[in-house]
Amino acid sequence: MSTRPHTPLLDKVKEPKDMRNFTIDQLKQLADELRQETIDAVSVTGGHLGAGLGVVELTVAIHHVFNTPEDRLIWDVGHQCYPHKILTGRRDRIRTLRQAGGLSGFTKRSESEYDPFGAAHSSTSISAGLGMAVGRDLKGRTNNVVSVIGDGSMSAGMAYEAMNNAGAMDSRQIVILNDNDMSIAPPVGAMSAYLSRLLSGPSYRNIRELMKQIASRLPDPLERTAKRAEEFARGMVTGGTLFEELGFYYIGPIDGHNMEHLIPVLKNARDSETGPILIHCVTQKGKGYAPAEAAADKYHGVAKFDVVTGAQDKGIPNAPSYTKVFADALMKEAIKDENIVAVTAAMPDGTGLSNFAKEFPDRCFDVGIAEQHAVTFAAGLATEGIKPFVAIYSTFLQRGYDQVVHDVDLQNLPVRFAIDRAGLVGADGATHAGSFDTTYLACLPNMVVMAAADEAELTHMVATAAAYDDGPISFRYPRGEGVGVDLPEEGEILAIGKGRIVKEGSKVAILSFGTRLEEAIKAAEALDSLGLSTTVADARFCKPLDEDLIRKLVAEHSLLLTVEEGSVGGFGSHVMQFLAMNGLLDGDIKVRPMCMNDTYVDHGKPEKMYDEAGLNAAQMISVALEALDIESDSSKNISSL
Repeated sequence: MSTRPHTPLLDKVKEPKDMRNFTIDQLKQLADELRQETIDAVSVTGGHLGAGLGVVELTVAIHHVFNTPEDRLIWDVGHQCYPHKILTGRRDRIRTLRQAGGLSGFTKRSESEYDPFGAAHSSTSISAGLGMAVGRDLKGRTNNVVSVIGDGSMSAGMAYEAMNNAGAMDSRQIVILNDNDMSIAPPVGAMSAYLSRLLSGPSYRNIRELMKQIASRLPDPLERTAKRAEEFARGMVTGGTLFEELGFYYIGPIDGHNMEHLIPVLKNARDSETGPILIHCVTQKGKGYAPAEAAADKYHGVAKFDVVTGAQDKGIPNAPSYTKVFADALMKEAIKDENIVAVTAAMPDGTGLSNFAKEFPDRCFDVGIAEQHAVTFAAGLATEGIKPFVAIYSTFLQRGYDQVVHDVDLQNLPVRFAIDRAGLVGADGATHAGSFDTTYLACLPNMVVMAAADEAELTHMVATAAAYDDGPISFRYPRGEGVGVDLPEEGEILAIGKGRIVKEGSKVAILSFGTRLEEAIKAAEALDSLGLSTTVADARFCKPLDEDLIRKLVAEHSLLLTVEEGSVGGFGSHVMQFLAMNGLLDGDIKVRPMCMNDTYVDHGKPEKMYDEAGLNAAQMISVALEALDIESDSSKNISSL
């Protein structure tokens, strides 16, 4: 970071128009101050740091050159949007980032007019940008549309589908490829910058258009030869042949941290009346903060940290994370069965598979940000007698749903789905919450659907999935620490479709699916103290249901609560369908399904989010008392649970 003395400029920038007249030197100074402000803010809140530090200069340059928000700026994924938020009127709230009631960690339309498109799942920016560009043209407007997409996001097929469509439509659209996987080497130096300015400028484009017109009058073979000669000549210099084949005019690579390189190229792209254009910017993730630059993950995602040392305050875990328990259990199963392999979609660390990959390098496959491919790739493995475990976050598995239905379930292939981040996820909010997987999987005819109540149960479910060869099977588990139960040496193979009684009672029955079991036990103990003897059962399976267990609970209790950390249409709905179709709702039994509210839950502390969702012990007690028309003097203490 620069140490040159200066009068602070960031305080003068309330919104991007305040920096439009800045000189190059002022923009460099502003970038220095913006980088420091980003580091300081994230040290307080935690969040995604490395990606944002890598695009500080690019963010400043874009907002300097383009007339945002009239010109649309779309950030792919959103990990790199913190500097953008600071420059677009949200600096005073940046230390509320990812906190309850505060700023989202991603771009969000309802938060600012400078966020034209919400993004937390990758590879959507070019598609959204094309839609905006076509919408602009249909309405007769002339504003620019700029999509910033990272090299990681370019591993997803959706990005190429969008580019192919944009190229075919010849839409006036600018895509900036933020390439932070390439070192800033001589090709991104002065000669590259000169060529980029030359090739993006009007003189070259006018000559190019003239040559196109001349070529169009030549016989077809000569026209094609001339076009290819120009494209390959440029490709030899710039490496942009692939993008040219997709219909984009390629510029780059250029140094994404050099204002003298960025500004003229962006201005040329802005003033161009042709399109689409792709600008290849090379950046360094974690740029300008030594601890991030030195870290293996470039501080991609961090807890609160000390700015001077970079030391993160991760706290001392009370129990191993569910993710670690899954990974350790899978490794034990893989030692026993050489047919077990693991598949992840660009999340080896997040899904816990990094150690698996070290132990079994030939049996772990990271396919990139390509969930659709991951699922069908696993289906292909299954046809050959391999036992694939596809480890994907609940919210990301949504992207491969057609493949789950058509390529796996319809063919009844034994693919194992390990669904991480099931339930609410805290600071990442609605975009990453695992709310829907039970609902969208349990409706499939051949799918077995499990949910782990604790770490030991997760270990058993890994073993069960490893042993199950009759079709697809899934198991879900949440983000964060387990509840602290003793872990078995190895997992037991569970009987498919069978739950368990955890606590016996006689008046109220709570049937839990997933990790709300601990809260269900708390609720049962409180209900016992109110004279309402309560049974607690762990369903383990949503599909197939343990019909014998459900019949027993209905026959022996006055009230049945079903509890799950998922959306309407999931476990409770399946239980109600079974009860209704078998005439089990015709007697005196009362049934109350408890699931997430029919809404998206914004970021916050997980315990508060579950309160809002109505899935903690206090809400279970309240629902039980209301269903039984009971008022108790002790009920006023329920909220303290």
